[in-house]
Amino acid sequence: MPARPSTLRRVLTTLIAIGALVLAAACGSATNAAGPPGPASTLRLGYFANVTHAAAIIGVNRGFLAKELGTTKLETQIFDAGPAAVEALFGGSLDAAYLGPSPAINAFARSDGKAIRIIAGATSGGAQLVVRQGINTVADLRGTTVASPELGNTQDVALRAWLSSQGLRNSVQGGGDVTIAPTKNADTLQLIRSGKLAGAWVPEPWASRLVLEAGGKVLVNERDLWPGGQFVTTHLIVRTDFLQRHPQTVEALLRGHVDTVQWATQHPAEAKTAVNDGINALTGKPLRADVADRAWQDLTVTYDPIATSLQRNAANAVAAGVTTKQVDLHGIYELSILNRILTQRGLPTASASGLGKD
Repeated sequence: MPARPSTLRRVLTTLIAIGALVLAAACGSATNAAGPPGPASTLRLGYFANVTHAAAIIGVNRGFLAKELGTTKLETQIFDAGPAAVEALFGGSLDAAYLGPSPAINAFARSDGKAIRIIAGATSGGAQLVVRQGINTVADLRGTTVASPELGNTQDVALRAWLSSQGLRNSVQGGGDVTIAPTKNADTLQLIRSGKLAGAWVPEPWASRLVLEAGGKVLVNERDLWPGGQFVTTHLIVRTDFLQRHPQTVEALLRGHVDTVQWATQHPAEAKTAVNDGINALTGKPLRADVADRAWQDLTVTYDPIATSLQRNAANAVAAGVTTKQVDLHGIYELSILNRILTQRGLPTASASGLGKD
């Protein structure tokens, strides 16, 4: 069976890291923060080797980000899921990251709104609950084990909240009507193939891989749970202290991000190929053509953070037991730089829905 992380150990590690980050935000630390205000010498960016991080993969591999950053050196780091990236942000080893809504909300809440700001959207859609053959209804999940990528990540919260809404108890400590086992995506594929997991709520391309390579089937497409099928899957966020000291660098990053989104929107076939090439470069193995095709069809690359969906993400975290109270999200968005760029280009602007700066 997949191993469960030690919840206490993870919480203690995160709390220590949060303290370090809040201190850094208040006093200024790390290499970039130590220098004078202005463009940063280096931008350290985190993202995942997932199709839901298409904007990051294309932006890095096609050079859109580096071109706009100019003399600022771009350094990248790859993560499996959001909580690990948040710990890197808290520890000061990242300046910006492509991140899902649940880890972003958690980072904002646990640092009393000081640690991070959402500066753009990146992806909508691209997450599904895929189950093995023989699981036909939600009732069939009772007494089984279902995987999520990591405790507290966006798909973990979505899975827990959905099960609770269907009357199936679950707990972050384990047990309940359905046991949720945070499991690395690559391990999930093998465990579903072997019948040791009933299913998994995962982002693309893993949902498509579970269907096409492990013989699974979709029980829930998360798009069906949201008005108009629109919900944020991936944001672009920055550390608040980095934004305050290096707004020029953040603006350059956003220009490259918008360039990437526009190119991907205008050239979908090339963008799909670019993402697969990027995944191959990061993991040493490209996606099968049918997997890439299916995954790409289920998501939208966008700079819009779809802020209206974030409050529900926060409510889902409470329902899931990941947090104990509703998070006050006011101030989490800083979209003024993004909207200035969009206005200059004659593009529709993004709304913070009252949760920050437009």
